[in-house]
Amino acid sequence: MTLGTEPLTDPFALAQALSGAHLINGRFASAASGQTFDVVNPATGAVIGQAAEGNAEDVDRAVEAAALAQADWKRMPARQRGKLVAACGARLAEHVDELGRLIALETGKALRTESRVEASVLADMFVFFGGLGSELKGESVPFNPDMMTVTMREPVGVVGVIIPWNVPLLLMAMKIAPALVAGNAVVVKSAEEAPLTVLRVCQIMNEILPPGVFNILSGFGPACGGPLVSHPKVAKVSFTGSVETGRIVARAAADRLIPATLELGGKSPMIIMGDADLDRAVDGAVTGMRFTRQGQSCTASSRIYVHDSVHDAFVEKLRARVDAMVMGDPLDEATDIGTIISPQQLEKVTGFIEAGRAAGATAIACSAVPGDPALAKGLFLQPVIFTDIAADAPPAKEEIFGPVVCVFRFRDYEEVIEAANDSEYGLAATIWTRDLRTAMDATRRLEAGFVQVNQNLVVQPNLSYGGVKSSGLGKEASLESMLEHFTHKKTIIFNMT
Repeated sequence: MTLGTEPLTDPFALAQALSGAHLINGRFASAASGQTFDVVNPATGAVIGQAAEGNAEDVDRAVEAAALAQADWKRMPARQRGKLVAACGARLAEHVDELGRLIALETGKALRTESRVEASVLADMFVFFGGLGSELKGESVPFNPDMMTVTMREPVGVVGVIIPWNVPLLLMAMKIAPALVAGNAVVVKSAEEAPLTVLRVCQIMNEILPPGVFNILSGFGPACGGPLVSHPKVAKVSFTGSVETGRIVARAAADRLIPATLELGGKSPMIIMGDADLDRAVDGAVTGMRFTRQGQSCTASSRIYVHDSVHDAFVEKLRARVDAMVMGDPLDEATDIGTIISPQQLEKVTGFIEAGRAAGATAIACSAVPGDPALAKGLFLQPVIFTDIAADAPPAKEEIFGPVVCVFRFRDYEEVIEAANDSEYGLAATIWTRDLRTAMDATRRLEAGFVQVNQNLVVQPNLSYGGVKSSGLGKEASLESMLEHFTHKKTIIFNMT
């Protein structure tokens, strides 16, 4: 494959140029089996390229290359590793528009509102972690005056990373940036629905990093992801995806007694008190539900509890805001909302909408499916706001991963806190109020790993991010994640007598 690292403007040509390859030991490589699978544009149904179909042999090649490279990488001074990772971030910043266009093409996420933003945060994540090399330091322990006792942090080894399709650039960066700075080599298994843009990122970074330090494979879970988790030279696994698959990964890691970081599902509550700034809360609901991403987010604020005194006004304002959003070609700068990722996901989401209607809920459909004949086969879906829905109805209890939000009416504060916590998930939550006492109380009592007051920011570098309960294990995007999840602490004692 001949492909340079200068920014390219045509995502269709770039998708073709990246087709049919892994990237192992600094070079593009075909699958050991020679097999590929199609990558489809969800906005048109057209095949835009192929991805290499990885298996255990490919995994072994990549892990062996990573293990060999890691021996030298871990001996490099930490600040020097950080400088290289930061240089990767600076180089990726030059490719923001290119990467945004390619991720929009393969995932159906709108370029202006989603994909270009994701590519920008990708670059920033590498710059952020690149500056943390000096923080890989130990401690002096006052154990015994006659003994000098210190600790030091060492890399864990080869890290196996499995990423999802909804925000593959950001979620990959959150994992591999701290792993690399900490001195580990990584092997990434991309999502089968979105393998091309992350492959391009790997190629760009391999112009800066030593060969074998960052490798990427494409393929399906059982044939490629499974062998990666179970490979004897993989010392750590970091996974983002569904709860069901997360449990499989956790069991496999437990069998080998290796650590696993798991970022799983969510059913995030948003509580709007009667004194809240309603316009600001509506803005927060639009952002929090990730409507521009068709709701395909584990942190989506898909359960919104609104005080009875402002419930009707809130619903009307939310309906008007979402209804005014433009659904269309993800590559069009005028588009606010793109597509669902795949026919299977579309079927799942529409099933939840039908279940809500069958349960007697009021379904308010918003925005308009594009009328362009070129997009007739696209996986577009109108966002739905459910009101008058029972708390035990499937759309209210289960993670949908689509543009479906349930709005509940409440009167009592104690009851709404109980309702917000009545979920197997605990990833994110927000409280909207002008009362400081209420805000402080809610932030203590909401069972979630990422709680915000009067805002709904997405994940950012330097904000510790991760859930509780079935939403996962471990934190990401912060110094804590680098130290606790990608190094281990060694205690050293010098007897001075």
